[in-house]
Order: sequence, then structure tokens, then C-alpha cells
Amino acid sequence: MVGTSGLRVTRIGLGTSTWGMGTELAEASTILTDFIGAGGTLIDVSPTYANGMAEEMLGDLLRTRAPRPDLVISSCAGVNPDLPIGQRVDCSRRSLIAQLDATLHSLGTDYLDLWSVGYWDDRTPPYEVADTLDYAVRTGRVRYAGVRGYSGWQLAVTHAASNHAAAAARPIVVAQNEYSLLVRRAEEELLPATQHLGVGFFAGAPLGQGVLTAKYRSEIPQDSRAASSERDAEVQGYLDGRSHTIVDALDTAARGLGLSPAVTATTWVRDRPGVTSVIVGARTPAQLQQLLKAEDVVLPSPITKALDDVSL
Repeated sequence: MVGTSGLRVTRIGLGTSTWGMGTELAEASTILTDFIGAGGTLIDVSPTYANGMAEEMLGDLLRTRAPRPDLVISSCAGVNPDLPIGQRVDCSRRSLIAQLDATLHSLGTDYLDLWSVGYWDDRTPPYEVADTLDYAVRTGRVRYAGVRGYSGWQLAVTHAASNHAAAAARPIVVAQNEYSLLVRRAEEELLPATQHLGVGFFAGAPLGQGVLTAKYRSEIPQDSRAASSERDAEVQGYLDGRSHTIVDALDTAARGLGLSPAVTATTWVRDRPGVTSVIVGARTPAQLQQLLKAEDVVLPSPITKALDDVSL
């Protein structure tokens, strides 16, 4: 269950951020088929992933390979990466609804199960954002509404605005943000806020851009998705002394359990208090099969505590 709503999702969701940017359609088809075959339902997509290619690829697969009614498709709006820096965030009613309609067209579907505002916009009043989310639900384009990338106070004011809108029965049901052994800032304010408000939480980037797979300990492999200049810059932000200490501890724990570091890190996030689902991004079918092993894993309490301590 997602927060206090009736929305049901699997504890592991499938991210599509590499689709169209390292993952081709044939691989994406296998990944989606394998995920559904393993009982997965939550699919995370965004118009910002690969400049919209991820949405188009998922749309192709929904028309030909995937049972749409069985899936929970989550997307967002409010950010346009094609615009100049400083102008990319626009969460006005006009921009949000235009992006929503474009997403529905790309996916070839009449509705989204979950639609979120993708970024906090200082120039748009929270009431307008909340009212736009409510409008999308009332018009049948969206079943549930959420937010992505919000801090705790931003979630709180938008949630309060939604409860002052015309239909308080359709509040925000979920917040999504980055959360991993490397990035735990959600614990400071966002996770307490979601638990207080009865809002679910989707944990994104549980492997810290791949750093928690332990494959970047000495250098970035040339065949990895971080080998491009853009991805290299993202990964380098996670490669400091603290991260090396955490990865070493994670690798030691994983070896002792007979697991991979990726599965161990994913399981740690999945079982954190307040986490509804963890969004995993598999670039290849083999990576997905590895991550799905987390479904059958429960970390021993001493291991969980050791990883807690080393990553604080």
C-alpha cells in the first residue's frame, strides 16, 4: 500500500532512466518481460529520461508486449531539460498539463496510475500545483498524484494545499527521492514528513549511480554506462573518501552473506522505515536478474546496523 491510499505496488519498482541511453529496445523488452514475470508492477518513467526516448520505448512495449491493466505506471512533469539552465523548471498549470498530455501520447495510454510534480518551483504557488494535480485526477488522466525531489517542508506545504483544494479526498499519496547508503539526506526531514502525513515513499537511485555495485572502486570501466563524459561527471560526485569506506564495508558484508554488493545495498534501502518501494535501474537483463534476488533476501540485524553506522 502506498501511504494511506488504496494504491498497491511491488516493493521493487523498475526504473527506465537508461532506456534509449545504453539500453536498446530489444533489451528493454526483455527487462520489462522479466520484471513482470517476476511479479513486478511498478514502472518508473519520466519525460526527462533520454530526452523522452524512455517514454517512447515504454509506449512501444505497452502496445505490443505488456499487459497495461496489470501495471502501475509512474511518471512526472515540470522539468524540461531542453531549455536553458534557469528556465528548465516550470510547474505552472499550463506547463504541467501540457507535459502530462504529451506523456500520455508517448505512452499510448489514456491514464497514468501515478503522476508527480517532478521538481519544486519557487515561481508557482503550492496551491496551483496541488490544484493541478487534483484536476488531473478529476479529469481521469491520473489515478493518484505525488511529488518528486521535494524536501520535507516542500511536501508538507503542498500536501496542506491539496487538503485545502476543492476535493480533499485526492491528496498527494507518495514522495519520490534519491535514497541509498551514500545519500541518506531523506532521513533528515523528508521521511519523517511522509510518515507523519501518511504519504508513501519511493526510493530512487539505491545504488548511488552504480557506485554501490563496487565496480568503480579504482576506476570507471570503459564498458560501464558511466564511461560517457556526462555520466562520468555524475559518478565522480559519489567517489570520495566516505564513499570508498562505505563501499568497502558493503563489499565485506556482501561477501560474508554470499550476495552481491548491489543486492545487499538494494535490500538495505527496501527495508528502511518508511520506504514503500525501491526503484532499481537495470541497464541489461542480467543486471535485473541480479537485483531481483533482493526479493528473497533479509539482511541480518547486525549487518544492517553495521551498514547504518558506517554510512552515517
